[in-house]
Amino acid sequence: MKEEKLFIVSYDITDPKRWRKIFKILNGYGNWLQLSVFQCQMNELKKEKLVSELDTIIDKSKDQILFIDVGLKNKVKTKVMSIGKKFQMIEKKPMIF
Repeated sequence: MKEEKLFIVSYDITDPKRWRKIFKILNGYGNWLQLSVFQCQMNELKKEKLVSELDTIIDKSKDQILFIDVGLKNKVKTKVMSIGKKFQMIEKKPMIF
């Protein structure tokens, strides 16, 4: 499996019902940073699955979802300027079910 990358996913959804659906889906893929912004660590296959899920929900004429590729998760050199609370990259830890 290819190495995971870090993505910042930001979305502007015009309908509250669709917004909640998008939030729930992204919450399963990453960590919520701020209103309509998630930090997700994914390989390309997982990202394509997420894109496919989101694509079935949004209104393409009104909504927008941005994926910002920050780079390989183990090689990210944080270049984030934050005013207020300090920005912290979220570490993905193994989950046991």
